Amino acid sequence: MTVTEKAAQTGSDWLSTAGLRPTRQRVALAALLIGDGQHRHVTAESLFASVRENGESVSLATVYNTLRAFCDAGLMQEVTVDGSKSYFDTNTHEHPHFFWEDDGHLTDAPKEQLVISRLPEAPEGSEISAVDVVIKLRRK
Repeated sequence: MTVTEKAAQTGSDWLSTAGLRPTRQRVALAALLIGDGQHRHVTAESLFASVRENGESVSLATVYNTLRAFCDAGLMQEVTVDGSKSYFDTNTHEHPHFFWEDDGHLTDAPKEQLVISRLPEAPEGSEISAVDVVIKLRRK
């Protein structure tokens, strides 16, 4: 089995775990996202560029829709930076992120070093569903 075939099989298996139908476009995107077993932080635009570089014919709208479907299925999580830029993370476990302002990329921050000792109480009639931590960095 070639590396490409193995990545496609890994992607197809990943889709199956969430009950998603493995269409050609979904498998191509999944193979790029998790085909080598590594976690990724991507934007729709960066994933679109990667899939085009690999010779696949997928529209940007399909990439957006597919990333949303992957998030809805629990395969990925969306991380919003500054309320305007969305990144998609294949690591769905709760963890903080570093956002590198100089070049606009997102990386995982060490989860074990983050200590949140107290959160404000949720307003009456609501509950806290998640706490997202994005630490913005710039080079000195």
